[in-house]
Amino acid sequence: MGVDLFFVLSGYLIGSQLLRPLSRGERVSLPAFYRKRAYRILPAYLVVLLFYLIWNVRHGSAGMSPLWEFVTFTQNLFYKYGTEYQFDHVWSLCVEEHFYLLLPVMVLWLARRPALWKTATVLAIFFGAGIALRGYELVHDLRHLPPGSAQFVAHYYERIYSPTYTRLDGLLAGVTLALIRTYRPEWWSAMLRKAGVLSVAGCALVGCAVWMVAGSTESALGVAAAGTVFGFSVLAVGLALLVAVASDSSTLLGRLRVPGAKLVATLAYSLYLTHREVARVDSVYLHGVMSTRDWRSTLLVAVSCLAMAGVLYLGVERPFLMLRDRREPRSSKNVDVEARAEPAL
Repeated sequence: MGVDLFFVLSGYLIGSQLLRPLSRGERVSLPAFYRKRAYRILPAYLVVLLFYLIWNVRHGSAGMSPLWEFVTFTQNLFYKYGTEYQFDHVWSLCVEEHFYLLLPVMVLWLARRPALWKTATVLAIFFGAGIALRGYELVHDLRHLPPGSAQFVAHYYERIYSPTYTRLDGLLAGVTLALIRTYRPEWWSAMLRKAGVLSVAGCALVGCAVWMVAGSTESALGVAAAGTVFGFSVLAVGLALLVAVASDSSTLLGRLRVPGAKLVATLAYSLYLTHREVARVDSVYLHGVMSTRDWRSTLLVAVSCLAMAGVLYLGVERPFLMLRDRREPRSSKNVDVEARAEPAL
């Protein structure tokens, strides 16, 4: 669910950045938006990708998707499950990149002649398309494969779990929150007056989604089938309700402070890019500690992953954010605060 939560947060935060200037009658520049996203995403991503390429050349490893898939952010569209591909967890970053390309264009198009019915229709079409495509894959392919077989699991991840066109639910839910807060503040205030109800409803929907998707990678029958088709949508709505409640400091969830959360949030992108390889290196070179799944191995992985993320953030990510601040006409802001407020995945 971590990826789905990131999708909701990204849709909400990036959507808000695009919608607020438009609501004030200001002009939104597509080239400027894409340049800022490039400064945020590409430097750390390309450095880690270069590391993988050098490692494979030196050690003769072939366990990696073709370079052009990483450069074009299409790895998730050609994902092959069951092969120990390196850096394959960037499928979710590919989804984000496609969202960044599509959202500004859609927002500017809808802003030309804004209308509630038009916006609601577009959101419903995208939501419905994801549900329909997952249903199509379920009926036409998954049901004809042996339940729990390697072919079934591979098809589920390759055709349902990873492609952009089946995983937009969380991003759309986040954008919906941004639209309500920006253009219907009275609705937003009314929602937050029912924060307790929203919290219970959000938790209930998340719990329902967990129940629905349990076994969906092993069976295409009963509740698992419903989870395959509708589970991501139910989860997205539940998480969106919780994000809405948490975004306001007047609510109990909004006032909650978790020690260390700021550090993890600041390093989130670098942590995302590097954590799997760091954990693998830990398991190879520190096998004695890692062989026992106890608090020591957990602490070792946590510390080593955060340390490597810190190196990448301070050495690459943060300097390029500062470079962007000097080159882009924008109000100055602490880049560490901005890193937490602009999810890159």
